[in-house]
Amino acid sequence: MTTDTFPRQYARTQRFTLGEPRTITVSPDGQRVVFARSRAGDDPTNCLWLLDVATGEERIVADPIQLTALGDAGDTDNLPAEELARRERLREGAAGVTAYATNAAVTVAAFTLNGELYVAGLISGQARPLHVDGPVFDPRPAPDASRLAYVSGRSLRIAELDGTSWELAGEAAETVTWGSAEFIAAEEMGRYRGYWWSPDSTHIAACRVDTAKVVTWYIANPAEPDQQPTAHRYPAAGTANATVSVHVLALDGGSVEILWDAERYPYVADVNWSRHDRLLITVQSRDQRELAVLEANPVTGDTAELFNDQDDAWVELVPGTPALLGDGRLVTAADRQGARRLLIDGTAVTPVDTQVRAVVDADGQRVVFIANPIDDATVAHVWQWDDGELTSLTGNLGPGIHSAFGSSAAVLRRAALDQPGAQTWIGATTIASHAETPLVTPNVTIRHLTDRRLATAVLLPHGHAGSPLPVLLDPYGGPHALRAVSSYNAHLSSQWFADQGFAVVVIDGRGTPGRGSRWERDLHLDLASKVLDDQVDALHAAAQDFPLDLDRVAIRGWSFGGYLAALAVLGRPDVFHAAVAGAPVTEWRLYDTHYTERYLGNPTQHAEPYAASSLLPLADKLTRPLLLIHGLADDNVVAAHTLQLSQALLAAGKPHEVLPLVGVTHMTPQEIVAEHLLLHQLHFIRRSLGLTDDELGSTP
Repeated sequence: MTTDTFPRQYARTQRFTLGEPRTITVSPDGQRVVFARSRAGDDPTNCLWLLDVATGEERIVADPIQLTALGDAGDTDNLPAEELARRERLREGAAGVTAYATNAAVTVAAFTLNGELYVAGLISGQARPLHVDGPVFDPRPAPDASRLAYVSGRSLRIAELDGTSWELAGEAAETVTWGSAEFIAAEEMGRYRGYWWSPDSTHIAACRVDTAKVVTWYIANPAEPDQQPTAHRYPAAGTANATVSVHVLALDGGSVEILWDAERYPYVADVNWSRHDRLLITVQSRDQRELAVLEANPVTGDTAELFNDQDDAWVELVPGTPALLGDGRLVTAADRQGARRLLIDGTAVTPVDTQVRAVVDADGQRVVFIANPIDDATVAHVWQWDDGELTSLTGNLGPGIHSAFGSSAAVLRRAALDQPGAQTWIGATTIASHAETPLVTPNVTIRHLTDRRLATAVLLPHGHAGSPLPVLLDPYGGPHALRAVSSYNAHLSSQWFADQGFAVVVIDGRGTPGRGSRWERDLHLDLASKVLDDQVDALHAAAQDFPLDLDRVAIRGWSFGGYLAALAVLGRPDVFHAAVAGAPVTEWRLYDTHYTERYLGNPTQHAEPYAASSLLPLADKLTRPLLLIHGLADDNVVAAHTLQLSQALLAAGKPHEVLPLVGVTHMTPQEIVAEHLLLHQLHFIRRSLGLTDDELGSTP
């Protein structure tokens, strides 16, 4: 019998996400909760579930295995290219029902399995296929449940309940799509959809996307030389973006284009119907220093500006905004007086010591939002603003990462340091989690170090006392992600490394979210110096209180963390003695427009920040062991990043190691890859730091 190990469990459970309730929807009357969840912590196939709030009873509405009769709903051979792209943008590794949409009353749900359309009655609890022309992507019932819309290839289609379907919008041009989100919207703006039903179910607002001007890159599979490379329209920094316009399409014929100054505001960040005769559209300038919320007339196409925000560095897009209260007041969030604050009709209603992270719901006179103290992003709480009164809905639960779903935060979720996974509940009813219990237990201490209050998590082997330990820094360290947080599962892989005989240090420095306007904008025009300084300063501060051997320090990271790891050994070899850089950005001109230009500007106008933040000019500085890891199928941080750095290192005569991952994208959902990737990194770090046998921990 094979003994289970943490790397194997970590891979098999997709980082302990399987078996957790997810994609939660609450009916307007609060009586039904719909969610996706697999049956077990090692089961990758999500079913669609329904919770009866009154009785607390859960039941399966849609079981992909039974519905498809394939025996393996994880088979991705028949998935449309659009669905594969959506999963990659969301870092989605599960199978089965990974996404669904409901009508307004949450009585009907629509989803796809293997590119086929399925509908489910959420009162009857029954699901059935609806045979329409496909393949089917992103199906959404009309608010009145009279019909559905879906994307098929480049066209937006309507499906009637009898299975007949017809094209609502489409063009012959191969570069034009209707109803889908373009790469930049999905990867960087958090907009994963490209069409929206009107509340009265008579019209659809849809994005028309033309990628004709976007540069084509080619992603090849070197392991299969007989295969054609995949063409991928990639808007690299300084190059052309897709052209996006918004049109209102009437089901009975006719269309109207929504008009605004697209030269000034080329990015479409959000679209939603405020009522059946009004649209709210959020647009953003190319340099991201200006944002406007427009009210659009779907009959004439005319727009009027409701809100405008400007910033010398950039204007942040805040999830859940804009929204409208029952009386028509506009809900937004923007940086004011050093903090991201909730705004009602342009007036800040949250204090300057609180950082708003997202808006969950705006209903009647209330707004539910997620926020944290501006000096402590290790926690997040659910708050409510009720026509002038602020109340914390989760503050009494203690430190943790809290979130909410549904109108007025009907469903709450809490992750904390004191127990694995997360707890999800509505009222007195808990929504069960089937996630596995991890084989490691975090032994973590979180501190705020230096005068900058750098959030730092230190993990030690259980029961360790005495001599200093070799150190492994394990950061992300960049925008949009936090690692040093009050959550048990956030520290599992770090603890596994600690259990092998390391002191693991995780630092969230400047540029990471939650710490106010100046903190985030300290990276403006410089993605290198301050993020690295913060890692060094917090490491040295931690050594004052913890048993850290500063003569043996390694660093590992993925994506921005991979960039930071490589930067560390190239820029500060006096501090860092080995690095593992996974999927690193090495040359920012090779990364996309919306992300990169926000921080470094447009390289056709601002070349200096790109040169200063690139790793390629530092290649001749390498004096420490460096392992570069990259998925060859990555269409986000393409493998050219690692290959160009490796080429520069070789040209400079600098030994290094490269681990190419065949068929792997920016995420690593493949079980065997994920398991052995952890072990490979461990062996490299041990070897590079010169650890002897009597210093090595076990490798469970």
